[in-house]
Amino acid sequence: MAYIAADDGVRLHYTEAGDPAGRPVVLLAGFKASATSWLYQAGPLAAAGHRVLSVDLRGHGQADRPETGVDMARRGQDVRVFLDALSLRDVLAVGGSMGGNTIWSYIAQCGADRLAGIVVVDQTPKMLNTADWSHGFYGYEESNADTYFAERIPETGHGTPLWRRGRRLVRLARAMKGGERTLTPGERVLLNDHAKADWRPVIASTGVPVLFAAGAESEFWPPSHATAAASFAPRGTSAVIAAAGHATNIEQPKRFNRALLDFEGTLAVPRNLNRNRNRDREH
Repeated sequence: MAYIAADDGVRLHYTEAGDPAGRPVVLLAGFKASATSWLYQAGPLAAAGHRVLSVDLRGHGQADRPETGVDMARRGQDVRVFLDALSLRDVLAVGGSMGGNTIWSYIAQCGADRLAGIVVVDQTPKMLNTADWSHGFYGYEESNADTYFAERIPETGHGTPLWRRGRRLVRLARAMKGGERTLTPGERVLLNDHAKADWRPVIASTGVPVLFAAGAESEFWPPSHATAAASFAPRGTSAVIAAAGHATNIEQPKRFNRALLDFEGTLAVPRNLNRNRNRDREH
């Protein structure tokens, strides 16, 4: 494990696995989740020859936890800090939940030149349901836009109850250990900022390939958000993972990993990997 200091002194944390010469895969966790939420992806990605970087942005896991000043813009800036610090290019950026929209925040501020592809895991690009968007958070409407997320993430009554998820619940417990349900005042500010954002214009302006993966039984929004979001992306595709809730990559890791690795296989091969492969053939 290692730490990187952001421009304001806040330390970001990450763990690394796999081939240092492989394509970098940067894994960004969702709201309140830590880098351990990628427990079931790090090994298969490393075995496939990738450089796997599981990141704790500020407020997550073992990163520093400032009480204030964290919004979606700051999260996007932290992604830039991380990519700059490790001089990463040709990156496959994978974001779960809020981690997915954090990628759009980064692109809105810095562009997508460093990215080879993007995977967004069960995160709608617009949480507010409006006349032109019906794929948002269940029950979140213009009439309650200022109050719905004021104190917590609301229960929606959708998805499979936790007690009926069997081995899926065991996987969740392993990958999300140490998670805290109580929200600090700063986290409530971040949650509201996230809830009111609309990333569809950023998606429409992003030319790199994007995979939107949805959990068929997500607690938060209908799986139709994936196809709808992909329709905005110039090079967008979507996948709905059966028997998976919001934590899609944890609940159904084999199905998700297959979709992830298949998608990565469609991306252009980085120049350094081409050189490595040519060298292998020569020997």
